[in-house]
Amino acid sequence: MSAQRKDPFQNHRFRIEIAGVAQANFSEVIFPESSSEVIEHREGTSITTQKQSGFTSYSALILKWGLTASMELYNWRKMIEQGKISTMRKNLSVILLDEEGNDAARWDFTNAWPSKYKGPDLNAKANEVAIETLEIVFETMQRTK
Repeated sequence: MSAQRKDPFQNHRFRIEIAGVAQANFSEVIFPESSSEVIEHREGTSITTQKQSGFTSYSALILKWGLTASMELYNWRKMIEQGKISTMRKNLSVILLDEEGNDAARWDFTNAWPSKYKGPDLNAKANEVAIETLEIVFETMQRTK
């Protein structure tokens, strides 16, 4: 009986789903880090400490895409700047695709909102795509596949 070969997935085939936003062609996704505080305590006269998990926190999810005429993601950020955060939280997912275009891995983010926007760097001497960047904070991250 031969074992089936399992190659790692490539990182250039992915899609992003954001509730209520029809944005396509993201060029880069930078995943957040998940970390938990370490709480150390000592019991009685023990000379060693025990470690327990404290609060879990996440860095921001960063999305980058080539500038187009679409204003949806920029307007989402503008609504946050206007203090409308309670109505602007969205769930979003990042889906990695296999060679056939099927879902291979999925990360779901809940109650997400854009905390930072950066417009493109422009340079008259360059010949590159103008890139917009959005940093998104969220409450939970879960890999579901």
